[in-house]
Amino acid sequence: MAYKALYRTYRPTTFEEVAGQQHIVKTIKNALATGKIAHAYLFAGPRGTGKTTMAKLLAKALNCEEGIGCQCNHCDNCIAINKGTHPDVIEIDAASNNGVDQVREIVDRVKYGTILGKYKVYIIDEVHMMSPGAFNALLKTLEEPPSHVIFILATTEPHKILPTILSRCQRYDFSKVSDADIRERLQIVLEKENIVYNASAVDLIISLADGGMRDALSMLDQVLAYSGDVLKEEDVLEIFSLESIEEKIELIKSIFDGDIADVLKRVNNYIDKGTDIKRLTSDLLDIFKDLLIFMNTRKESFLGKLPTTEAMALSKRVRDSQVMELIDILLDTQRDYKVVQNINPVFEVAMLKLVMVFGIKQVQERPVDIEPVIKPAPVREQTVEPLVEEAKPNVVEQPSLFDAPAEVNNHVQGLIIPKHLTGEEMYEVPDDLMINIMVSAKKEIKNVISGKWDNLKRYIVHPQLGKAASILFDSHPLVASNNILIIECPLKSTVETANMKGTQEALQNITKIAFENQMFVYAVTRSDSVRLQKKYMDLLSIGKLPKAKDIVIELEGE
Repeated sequence: MAYKALYRTYRPTTFEEVAGQQHIVKTIKNALATGKIAHAYLFAGPRGTGKTTMAKLLAKALNCEEGIGCQCNHCDNCIAINKGTHPDVIEIDAASNNGVDQVREIVDRVKYGTILGKYKVYIIDEVHMMSPGAFNALLKTLEEPPSHVIFILATTEPHKILPTILSRCQRYDFSKVSDADIRERLQIVLEKENIVYNASAVDLIISLADGGMRDALSMLDQVLAYSGDVLKEEDVLEIFSLESIEEKIELIKSIFDGDIADVLKRVNNYIDKGTDIKRLTSDLLDIFKDLLIFMNTRKESFLGKLPTTEAMALSKRVRDSQVMELIDILLDTQRDYKVVQNINPVFEVAMLKLVMVFGIKQVQERPVDIEPVIKPAPVREQTVEPLVEEAKPNVVEQPSLFDAPAEVNNHVQGLIIPKHLTGEEMYEVPDDLMINIMVSAKKEIKNVISGKWDNLKRYIVHPQLGKAASILFDSHPLVASNNILIIECPLKSTVETANMKGTQEALQNITKIAFENQMFVYAVTRSDSVRLQKKYMDLLSIGKLPKAKDIVIELEGE
């Protein structure tokens, strides 16, 4: 006899066996008990949450020989439905039967009576795949079917179904199955199959299933095919290319230590053995979330993936503001995964950023920052009008819009070459100079600027400074030194505008006013940012970063 998959072997045969979805089970049972049976149902929800199973159970409850609402699993009707051979329960895959002709054939058969049961039940799976023409062909029959016919539509994407179809169905939304319900069901299956298991392996499968009961059983089937009659955590980790919680904790400790060499060694190991990087990123995010919650509540009951002893130890080594910064970096990394073909370099850069939160150690001494030479800005007669005059008694006077526009800072050593693009001169910073700027950058300056970023809001509507303020406000600071600010912009068009020679004066003016520091501003795209940070990390890992030195702005053509 051919092997039968676990999710098919242990498909629920009564409403009581369904994992989760108790609100739907109760509603349908009450409707059957009171005879309030609808002519059309729509079951919507994520994959593997029991939509098709519930449809078959409803068909069985309508046709059981013991009466409406019963599911004896012994009568001819129940046995035939369980085997999928009942002539009055018709399952249709809308993905492959989505045309008008197929639907018209269904409509033609609807008028005929039942063969064995009391009701003829049409179960249409993935109904959102039907074409608009097919929906329209079904519309009239769906609204007023014969009394012996019931339609059950199942879909994972209800928003793709025509509103005219939705309005004719009684809709039930299936939710992801809770971890507790999946655990209970898995334990029943494991005991019936005489499988020896440990709880950590079951918990890992539950985590991977993400609320899908069918997915959990399919994963269990796959692991048992590999390991035999014993379910162990290490087998689950190996099959699905995952890292253990112990390994993730060790990685986090290396990050907290600023041990870039160990972090890079671990990252390379993950990539070499094919670890699921997206899953690892998500797990690290969950651990930092647990840590942040524990640091602010001290309640073990709120911990998910992070063991209590590790939560207590790690919480003594960091501030909650640092944990928030780590979380922000990982959230940005997850967004970046969606727009790149190869996620490995993005992950490497993210790990470097995490280490930089605590300062890099054990590779080489951080170069000493040298004060750059900045040419004083002479006062011009031209002034710009203030947005609002505000009296600030007992406050140290800050630079205001009455200040004269700054002279363009034209002392950056190295080659910053004007590039002709659509008739406009544009500054272009080569990679070697960008690496020098990154080496000379100071985190404390960037933090000060980030803290004053909201100051840009009040200048966005200003007639002279509004454009420059908008460019900065829509971007975010990447690195900053005493006289240079590198920003990362979301759009390439914004980068081009920011780097035009004619924009530089306004950008330097707004940095002097908003940040109290006149700075040369250069913009890069997200892809260039990731590339440069990857290059920086590669040079750092082999000890080839240049020494910090004076950066004197020399804008060609000035």
